[in-house]
Amino acid sequence: MQSQSAEVHKNSDSESLSTAGSISTEEGDHAELSFGPLDHSAITRFVQSDQAGAIAIFLGTTRDSFGGRKVTRLEYEAYTPLALKTLSNLMKQARLLGAEPLGSQTTSLIRCAIHHRLGNVPVGETSIVIAVSSPHRRAAFKACEWLLEEVKLKAQIWKREWYEGESPSEAKWKENFPPATSHNPRNDNLELK
Repeated sequence: MQSQSAEVHKNSDSESLSTAGSISTEEGDHAELSFGPLDHSAITRFVQSDQAGAIAIFLGTTRDSFGGRKVTRLEYEAYTPLALKTLSNLMKQARLLGAEPLGSQTTSLIRCAIHHRLGNVPVGETSIVIAVSSPHRRAAFKACEWLLEEVKLKAQIWKREWYEGESPSEAKWKENFPPATSHNPRNDNLELK
């Protein structure tokens, strides 16, 4: 049984509403969309277990430039009910993929957490935290990377990039996973001819 909660928040820079919320899975995994700084230490504690020999953590942060332009902040919006279902399903898929998230059916993940920030995220602050615990490092690393790439591909979360000296109408909505330039870990073992 999944549990879900939500809170509405008005974004001060636009007319749209984003909603904070969270969901927990039967397996004990947790996903959350929230406003304000993400506490990566608390998220790490959430996935800790005496059975874990490894915890892999990814922190995605706002960088100060893109394409030679100075970035002042990122803004995230989400369709929260669907995004939370997507995040929950991705964590379930990661468990099914287990020790070899890109192929095996062996489950060796202990706990997963995905927390994504909504609203404005200033330069240097964290916009996403993914944490995975497992008895062994390989499974934790692979699941963490797999979850990140799948969140970027599938979650109903959108990113707007704000540049120095530009008006709100000039801020650019960006794809989370531009197909032409992105790395796809599914292709790591493909041989190029």
